[in-house]
Amino acid sequence: MLLVASALAGMAVPAVAQDKFDIGYDIYFSGNSWSVQLAKEFEAEAEKQKDKVDVAYTESELKADKQVSNIEDMITKGVDAIILTPISPTAVIPVLKKAEAKGIKIVLLASSIKSDDYDALVTVDDVDFGKAGAEWLAEKLDGKGKIIALNGISGISASDDRWTGAKEVFDAHPDIEVISVVDAGWDYAKAKVAVSNLLAANPDIDGVWSQGGSMTLGAIDAFEAAQRPLVPMTGEDNNGYLKRWAALQADGFESVAPSKPTWLGSEALLVAIDLLEGKTVEKNKIYDVPMISADNLGEFKRDDLSDSFWANTRLSDEQVRATFQD
Repeated sequence: MLLVASALAGMAVPAVAQDKFDIGYDIYFSGNSWSVQLAKEFEAEAEKQKDKVDVAYTESELKADKQVSNIEDMITKGVDAIILTPISPTAVIPVLKKAEAKGIKIVLLASSIKSDDYDALVTVDDVDFGKAGAEWLAEKLDGKGKIIALNGISGISASDDRWTGAKEVFDAHPDIEVISVVDAGWDYAKAKVAVSNLLAANPDIDGVWSQGGSMTLGAIDAFEAAQRPLVPMTGEDNNGYLKRWAALQADGFESVAPSKPTWLGSEALLVAIDLLEGKTVEKNKIYDVPMISADNLGEFKRDDLSDSFWANTRLSDEQVRATFQD
């Protein structure tokens, strides 16, 4: 035994393989195709990184209290990192502080909180998103006219920040009157009803600022149902919207589509891995807002893919088709 031990002492001992990282990922919402594709981007990246990570999934159904509970469960399980899209900018702060105290890395995906209790934020600048569409609309209207605004969900930073950016632009144009601001939940049906009601009450609407493609589709259908001429509208990079926009171009319809890429879901996981591997990571990784205009619409519109598809993606066509079965 002593001879064996002595012999082994002179040999190089192989390094013990590092265990995989345990990641907790909270799916904040599955109620629209953008949030579904965001989660699929994450799942596809997790599959690519399966030699490095094990993922525990939860779903919060757009309920802030449920998201807090889900994060509590992740802390109890002892995950190495938590990735979430905050439903409330304040409700999750105490539980994130608790996670930080245990050394858990926190990555915010596509939405921010009102504190610095996180390690990285991965998103686009939603204020710039709102500004981009508003500036385009103000230019199309020569700085004057009556418009309506369609927001997402109040309290979610993405929606609030987009309107902050848009309002800043409209406030700088005193001859643009915002006659109504509606929370339509990034939802087609809610937007169609809201715009139908506004059309009935207002004989003059010269433009529509919308921060979501489905809401813009609802607005278009409301205008057509009311037999009102289409006006300039802002949209988003949803494929159904891009197809409709292209089909209406011959009738003179004008639009622009700021984008919040769903590939942010993939990027959030890569950032979490970098953090866990001890690499230097920018705390606020905020990307420029991609823009789709009449000039490049044809590069993004996909007639061969589902209306539910979002153009700025890292998913393959096969993964998109598997996600959105028409």
